[in-house]
Amino acid sequence: DDFIIGDGVISGEPFSTSKQEFPVTIKHIDVSSVQTNKLPLYQLGNYNDPIYGKTSARVITQFRLPSNNPTFGLLRQELEELEDQGGVQDTINEQETVTGAYLYIPYQQVPATNRDSDSDGVPDIYDEDPDSNQSDSDGDGLTDNEERLLGTNPLDPDTDGDGVLDDEDEETAPNNYPLTFDLDSIYGNAEVPFRLKVESSTYFLRDLDPNENFEQTQRYYSNQDYSDFVGSTVLFEGEVEIDNKQIIFYQEDNPDTEDVDESTLLDTEKTLNPGIRVPLDTDFFQENILDKEGSVEFISQANFQSFLRGLQLSIDSSDDMMLLLDLTDAIVFIEYDYLRNNNNDTLEDTSDDELEREEQTFRLNLITGGGFAPIVGNAINTWETEAYNSIIQDRIDNENDQSRMYLKGGSGVLAEINLFGEGEAGQAVIEEIRANNWIINEANLTFYVDREELEVAGSVYEPTRLYLHNGDNMRPLYKPGTESSVAETPLGFYLNYDARLQKEGDKGVKYTARITEWVNDIIVRDSVNAPIRVAVSANIGVTNYLEAIDQNTEMVNHPLMTSITPVGTVIYGPLPEQEQFDKRLKLDIFYTETDR
Repeated sequence: DDFIIGDGVISGEPFSTSKQEFPVTIKHIDVSSVQTNKLPLYQLGNYNDPIYGKTSARVITQFRLPSNNPTFGLLRQELEELEDQGGVQDTINEQETVTGAYLYIPYQQVPATNRDSDSDGVPDIYDEDPDSNQSDSDGDGLTDNEERLLGTNPLDPDTDGDGVLDDEDEETAPNNYPLTFDLDSIYGNAEVPFRLKVESSTYFLRDLDPNENFEQTQRYYSNQDYSDFVGSTVLFEGEVEIDNKQIIFYQEDNPDTEDVDESTLLDTEKTLNPGIRVPLDTDFFQENILDKEGSVEFISQANFQSFLRGLQLSIDSSDDMMLLLDLTDAIVFIEYDYLRNNNNDTLEDTSDDELEREEQTFRLNLITGGGFAPIVGNAINTWETEAYNSIIQDRIDNENDQSRMYLKGGSGVLAEINLFGEGEAGQAVIEEIRANNWIINEANLTFYVDREELEVAGSVYEPTRLYLHNGDNMRPLYKPGTESSVAETPLGFYLNYDARLQKEGDKGVKYTARITEWVNDIIVRDSVNAPIRVAVSANIGVTNYLEAIDQNTEMVNHPLMTSITPVGTVIYGPLPEQEQFDKRLKLDIFYTETDR
């Protein structure tokens, strides 16, 4: 039979398949600071990396009004100040008074597609059998799925605590319990409380850069220090316990329904997913929010953020806890009451009018947007990082040292790989492959984890995936159009490319990145053999990048999802010690050679 390869027709037995290894070279990019505003997630706390040292992360954020010139109570401030002319008390001073203020920031959760494999309402991590909805995780005689349908708690044999197990209890109110979640992005012992401090910020965060004629977004960097720009009032300082259950509230009892005690039923409109919820100083919000009703400070968001600069958040440096938080989901709840005239439905008769206090809640956002929408407002991450030990720093600085590849998120370390060698020697290898008339079936880079260094250092959080991208134009090496995916999650898509951490037990062994199309572009399509940049990433599907500054004060492009993760790893380089030579970083090409 004849075979068509490229533009030619080949007769007979044209194919022989084989594999060949090609050496690569690496160099490091040592990052000193990263742009840290407009992030999807912010680091808060302390991460003690046994290899790369300690990182302490602080957050500075604006407040944002839900709308300009808000009204508290029922009446606008100018109406409250009018003298009552009609005798119906419709212009009373409402005397709005803050009764409580709370900062709420939800924790991250495991992606929905990974939470509950058998759809029985129990997160896999707590499910007795995550692959069967017939399991009975709490041992009350009802399957997890039956409890989901009945609205009882599959993780509590006695949902309502009345001493009767759920399988015998016919009086349990359905869906009247806090849901339990599988939390994510918590680096540290979640069983140990951490000490949180919330302070008012006095630093003005600009939206636009005056050095760019106010035409470009202002960039803020991770190495800037704003710790001195705090107000005199500490809004909160105390311990926070991480709870994986919803934060619940109960309804008020309705005296008109004698057969139902609503105070035992959840108020689902107020229920919050697990997160930080701490009380804030009420006097601060009385003075700066409610007492400013109708003032020039509330006319616009620009006026407001100039007047009230925002918050600074930090976790005590002695606490080994790092959280990744989405500040677009954060809310400051300001609870207040106010005077309201109750005319008892007799508008013209004021003799039965009564002044009553009504309750309301006002919400302040920190920043808004996120997801597919642009982030509006400003919040900044600032990081204090320890210097690397001298061995690591020397290897990073010395391009001739090819023994290890160091990778770290945040203001950490990136690496660049050159395939086939540099300059004329590298081009000669490419020309030789072309002359051999290879059909490249697969090309991959295998990154073996230096387990010995990780074990000596102690327990580490290992990056779950590596992000390979073009060092010249920052485009990813994977091609979405040719990829397969099983879920829209950080580990569920782009499976042909892969680069996920492969484990033995709970310990990482290697990452394998398939770069077949990239190599074919170079060999077959004569594309530029650009350097391949390697980074740890919280989500390789997000290909945005921000500015960063390296140790030589040169600007570099830095993947956005590398900035938000604190973790790192150590990979064997192209020239490790002889006993580890089989784990060296190299390019493997599997090809079919045509006999032309």
